[in-house]
Amino acid sequence: MKFYVIGDVTVDHMHFLERIPTAGEDITPKNSVLLPGGAGGTMAYHAAHLGHHVTLAARVGTDPFASVALEHLSNDLLNLKAVQRDPSIMTSTVTILVTEGAERTMISASGANRHLDPSQLSQKTLESNDALLVSAYALIGGTQREYAQTAMDFAKKAKIPVFIDLGTGAVNAAGTSLLEMVKGADYLLMNQLELFRITGHSSISEALEQLEVLGLQTVVIKVGALGAILWTPKESELLEGYTIEGVLDTTGAGDAFTVAFAHAVLSGFTLSRAVAYANVAGALAALSVGAQGAVLNHQDILERLDEREATRAARKQTRAGKRVKQSSTPSPVKAPVPAKPLTSNPPVAIAQSKPVPVVQNQSTQASVTLEPEEPKKRGRKRAT
Repeated sequence: MKFYVIGDVTVDHMHFLERIPTAGEDITPKNSVLLPGGAGGTMAYHAAHLGHHVTLAARVGTDPFASVALEHLSNDLLNLKAVQRDPSIMTSTVTILVTEGAERTMISASGANRHLDPSQLSQKTLESNDALLVSAYALIGGTQREYAQTAMDFAKKAKIPVFIDLGTGAVNAAGTSLLEMVKGADYLLMNQLELFRITGHSSISEALEQLEVLGLQTVVIKVGALGAILWTPKESELLEGYTIEGVLDTTGAGDAFTVAFAHAVLSGFTLSRAVAYANVAGALAALSVGAQGAVLNHQDILERLDEREATRAARKQTRAGKRVKQSSTPSPVKAPVPAKPLTSNPPVAIAQSKPVPVVQNQSTQASVTLEPEEPKKRGRKRAT
């Protein structure tokens, strides 16, 4: 299949710290690296490794950083003819501070990306693709936004599915105005914080109601370790996250998730399974340093997904078996507690020498002996 990807390509300056420095403080990082990044470049990178032919639309400068930004995009399946060169503006850079737990703080310089020239967009080339993937960073401003909007219009006319992935930086920059630009997406992906900021709501249900009013049909909300929420006008489902040990860096994990989801949808997966597949891909992407450090493999992701689902099914069956066994086992019957015999006077012969009657008490199951009748008080009986 063919993917057309629009988004940033950057050089990521990554510094691994024990903590974020305070104002005016000078600290030494545990490690520092210079790596290629950017949502557009990262999505193109993962799409190619999943076996798709990819055309990337981005813009870099003529500075030395350009070769670093495109370093991992030399795959035979990647077409870089739509990557433009800016003669005067430098390649985009991002400074990333990574602290314990792989938490990130970023400082972005948009550089040449925002100047992507829409006049160089080929409608014919775009319409030859099977899907359009757009990073919302391309919708922040400049001529890059015009390029992305025009591409989305072309895709709609050609009935090509449009996948849009939001980003915290994009939402912070554009705010709720971004809604008008993304409402035409066939598939809209974001995290929980981005959902709240783009809608102005602090409730997931209220935010989704607003997206439904705008006409969106499929929304995926990434909720970290919990997984992701799949929403359509007909259903809402939380797909559990994929737990994995050895997480090093979450940079680009969201981009890997988006590409994996698009790949699964176009491969004929149900939406629920596509989200579950993407959860695994996003987790695997966090096992390497840098946005483009991991190499996603379709078979590996599928095997991990199938293994987890088989394990869950086995556990569910085991629990069901235990419940059936418990319900079919009769409750133990307690042995009756012997009743204590009631103390009675020894039988006394009455005048007529008739046997003394014995009456069985049904409530206590104890024998009650009646006293013999007294001649002067006939008919009275006293139980002891």
